[in-house]
Amino acid sequence: MTSQSQSSDILREWRESAHAWTKHRATLRTMLGPLTPPLIEDTRIEMGHSVLDVAGGTGEPALTIAETVAPSGSVTCTDAIGEMVAAAESEARTRGLTNVTFRQCTAESLPFADNSFDRAVSRLGAMFFPDEAFGEMLRVTKSGGRVGFVVWDKSELNPYSYVVTDIVAQYGEVTPVDPNAPGAFRFAEPGKLAALLTEAGAIDPHERIFKFAIAAPISPVEFWDLRTGISDVLRAKLAKLSETDRLAIGEKVKDAVREYFPNNEMKFPAQMRIVTASKPV
Repeated sequence: MTSQSQSSDILREWRESAHAWTKHRATLRTMLGPLTPPLIEDTRIEMGHSVLDVAGGTGEPALTIAETVAPSGSVTCTDAIGEMVAAAESEARTRGLTNVTFRQCTAESLPFADNSFDRAVSRLGAMFFPDEAFGEMLRVTKSGGRVGFVVWDKSELNPYSYVVTDIVAQYGEVTPVDPNAPGAFRFAEPGKLAALLTEAGAIDPHERIFKFAIAAPISPVEFWDLRTGISDVLRAKLAKLSETDRLAIGEKVKDAVREYFPNNEMKFPAQMRIVTASKPV
């Protein structure tokens, strides 16, 4: 279970990282874009559908889904952080999308009527949701509709994560991680998210592994700037260290990741889980 204090802490952390997510949104769109087609496929999103994107951040996957459901379908993009919502709206205008609306709200308190959407999705947001959010997403999904999620698989399968965390761990106390607390790898265990969806009232859960490359035309130096910018957890750990140690970690990370930067461009092998389920008729 995610406590109220944990939820407040998560929102604070996202607010503090929002500027970096906005700054790096083009790079992040490139990095995480390959996750959207399989999410669309597994959630069975089609032209004409009304779709809710929960924790849509600076606009993805909502804006890509808007292109999929057009011209007769629509997407509602939500996020708990106002700066993220504003960035998503700006990007929609830039891309000329007119079938997307935006709302600032939390995943556990969706301001929509029951049975409002054909589909509801979240890409890399569910790991931070309070458990009540999954019931909320089902509530606003139409009977017979579907919900879909992308979550991280295990850290040790994702060098984008572990290369950094292993080096940072050399410079301080390692705090044991509560596997049920909000965090990137909360649903890395097979069947864990599917069981939570079933408990919330969903049926016919389906889960699969998706392997891809987290790739973008950035250098190791730019990678370190991005990682420290978008991760409040990483920044908090670094803040406890001396300036000398922080500089040393940065240099070690940039050196350690070079094997994942052929031609000085990022390409990490990555593995996610795509979990879907249906709302009973």
